Amino acid sequence: MGSLDAPISAENGTVPAAGHGKSPLTDGGIRAPPSDSVPEYDASKRRRSSVLPLEVGTRVMCRWRDGKYHPVKVIERRRVHGGPNEYEYYVHYTEFNRRLDEWVKLDQLDLDSVEAVVDEKVEEKGHEELDAASLREHEEFTKVKNIATIELGRYEIETWYFSPFPSEYNDCLKLFFCEFCLNFMKRKEQLQRHMKKCDLKHPPGDEIYRSGTLSMFEVDGKKNKVYGQNLCYLAKLFLDHKTLYYDVDLFLFYVLCECDERGCHMVGYFSKEKHSEESYNLACILTLPPYQRKGYGKFLIAFSYELSKKEGKVGTPERPLSDLGLLSYRGYWTRVLLDILKKHKGNISIKELSDMTAIKAEDILTTLQSLELIQYRKGQHVICADPKVLDRHLKAAGRGGLDVDVSKLIWTPYKEQS
Repeated sequence: MGSLDAPISAENGTVPAAGHGKSPLTDGGIRAPPSDSVPEYDASKRRRSSVLPLEVGTRVMCRWRDGKYHPVKVIERRRVHGGPNEYEYYVHYTEFNRRLDEWVKLDQLDLDSVEAVVDEKVEEKGHEELDAASLREHEEFTKVKNIATIELGRYEIETWYFSPFPSEYNDCLKLFFCEFCLNFMKRKEQLQRHMKKCDLKHPPGDEIYRSGTLSMFEVDGKKNKVYGQNLCYLAKLFLDHKTLYYDVDLFLFYVLCECDERGCHMVGYFSKEKHSEESYNLACILTLPPYQRKGYGKFLIAFSYELSKKEGKVGTPERPLSDLGLLSYRGYWTRVLLDILKKHKGNISIKELSDMTAIKAEDILTTLQSLELIQYRKGQHVICADPKVLDRHLKAAGRGGLDVDVSKLIWTPYKEQS
């Protein structure tokens, strides 16, 4: 992913000696530093000894997968075989999202850039709706990713975040999931034995939508408790801030699948409460990494609003949203509202837009305000829909996701189900 710009160091034997030829080897087979650099070499060696092992909270530069050095903060450390200062370090790249946190070896760290440990306030970026105490507790509990990779169907997927799997899986870096029932195992051979016995070829529950190769299944958490809990464990590996609900009885899960002759393969899902007093039409949303950037996230959002329309309600997603979730929602709201404003002749109110789209009035207002399409005149909000401005915003919003063919949706709202 780019050229490797690692600094040349005396330790790796690649520094040319002063004058001609190479510097002599020491008794241990390690090339000695040139004589004119001994004071500098000794100072560097003393500095390494004085800072190691690095304390949790230390800030230092770390070589990332792009071959370049980026600032990191040490989150945790663990001893590896070797001398007393031989550790691996779990680091957070301060320029990037926590999903890129990882274990690194000492040779990836530039020890000359070490900064002293500083007692800092909790960074609240991405968790605006959690108070400082809750955020500190959350980050302490979830600071180290426990599962590094999972196997799901034909994909091996790198995980992003911590997920509180049962304690018997504490020693596992990789888990193997059945892609149909979502049971998870420690070893590949366990999965292979399981697949011979598992008779599911799609998520449990009712198929409520099919269009081409896409299917949506509604899974009742009360009727399929183990599946619902396993889905939450899986999703938490890719969602940072969501609470893991063990009581899945109160939720419905809408699982989107790509279907072929082998079965229906999950690409993503959203969940919603059966009864929400806050008008939430979505509690949690996830598109699995191998299926991202294909329009599925926007499809899931659009689907949640189509269900709200059938219920005769306005809806809004549960907060807080992840960074990717917020981007997806802003894009969806922008495209839907601008499409209507572009086609509509005459004045239209926020209430009318809400009735047409099932989008909550507050979400409409904040979206139009962010686009500077609304003004406050004589005690009321007035929408300013200049066609050229609308076209510019639509172009900036990018393409929409896959369309929901409402004629293919066969669904009865939960409150109407017997």
